[in-house]
Amino acid sequence: MIIEIKVPSPGESITEVEIGSWLVSDGDIVEKDQEIAEIESDKATLSLIASEAGAVSIKAEEGDSIEVGAVACTIDTDKAGEAPAKPKEEPKAEEKKKAPAEEKKTEAETKKPEPPKTEKKPETPKSSGDDVSHVKTTPAAKAVMEAEGLSIEEVLEGLRRLSRKDVETAADTLKNHPAMQKPEASREEDRQTMSSLRKKLSQRLVSVKNETAMLTTFNELDMTNVMQLRKTYQERFVEKHGFKLGFMSFFTKAVSEALKQHPGVNSMIEGDEIVTPRYHDVGIAVMTPKGLMVPIVRNVETKSIPEIELEIKELAAKARNRKLTIEEMTGGTFTITNGGVFGSLMSTPIINPPQSGILGMHAIKERPIAVNGKVEIRPMMYIALSYDHRVIDGKDSVGFLVHLKEFIENPEKLLFGGSSPEELLLDL
Repeated sequence: MIIEIKVPSPGESITEVEIGSWLVSDGDIVEKDQEIAEIESDKATLSLIASEAGAVSIKAEEGDSIEVGAVACTIDTDKAGEAPAKPKEEPKAEEKKKAPAEEKKTEAETKKPEPPKTEKKPETPKSSGDDVSHVKTTPAAKAVMEAEGLSIEEVLEGLRRLSRKDVETAADTLKNHPAMQKPEASREEDRQTMSSLRKKLSQRLVSVKNETAMLTTFNELDMTNVMQLRKTYQERFVEKHGFKLGFMSFFTKAVSEALKQHPGVNSMIEGDEIVTPRYHDVGIAVMTPKGLMVPIVRNVETKSIPEIELEIKELAAKARNRKLTIEEMTGGTFTITNGGVFGSLMSTPIINPPQSGILGMHAIKERPIAVNGKVEIRPMMYIALSYDHRVIDGKDSVGFLVHLKEFIENPEKLLFGGSSPEELLLDL
């Protein structure tokens, strides 16, 4: 029976996709529910799954554009359970040539007579600075040296002069060493067709620059307290929750608390209206082999740090394994991107429309700062907020980063909505 495998719909607005790569070859036997191809749309990379077991017949080549609902391949279920025949391994040439008589050699026949022992000559004292540990010797040379009772130093002393042949041999050896090879000049270049995902990303980035009044404001954080908190409780955290505590969950929670203080940063433009959601759906930028993906952590304002940390890890794993759905990447109200994982010290991140704000995290570097009138070395991080000035005023953008700084430098405030325990106790 022939089963048709049709291209699934990645989303309502998508009518055409591209065959990214086939994970099987034409004629291969596949199992039911096996991933057989990757399909790229302008929003995500999806998997094509075999609905039944059998032999695959590919109908569209890699790189071809194909309409949603069209047949990408067929499966012949009558061939289910078959497997391609494996070629038998040929015996090695050495084994073929080996004669039975050689296998029956006795130990006495194969054992070489030991050379007569001679009294080892006293070693000549090494001159200071001589190091012969780098001198290479062949097995045959070692055997002769042992038979004659000579050391490497004595052999080198016996070479009263270097011949022309010795010098030429050494020169040839050095010339052929990889470190001494001069790279050849090349005018070659590589070309590859942009994927649908990359094309769409390029269009969106250009439109953001052209259609928004984007500005960036900066601040810096002292990461001492968060790093100490993470170090102190990491072992207990792993024992209870089964995964490690990272920094991203602190920042995501802190962003949510700062958005409560500055809801305008969570706004977006729809036609002639400014829409400000009361919920915080925070996108976390994740770099994958196919490009940048931004899965969404929903309703961050209702979640604890362990819950946020687990969801980030699960979404990041799905993004890298190309398992994210369209629903998991749409509808965010704010985005966080961490260029620090690549070593970035400072950047101006680009807004992810229709959102109006994006937070850029960067590398943690030890720097001297003034603490209570004294210079101390502290782990510091620059943070950047890029925002659409049509929606967000300078006061809100700067105030947002100031509150974020307070939450990260004093993480206990995340428990009390931005207040310190002392302020709550005194009802301040």
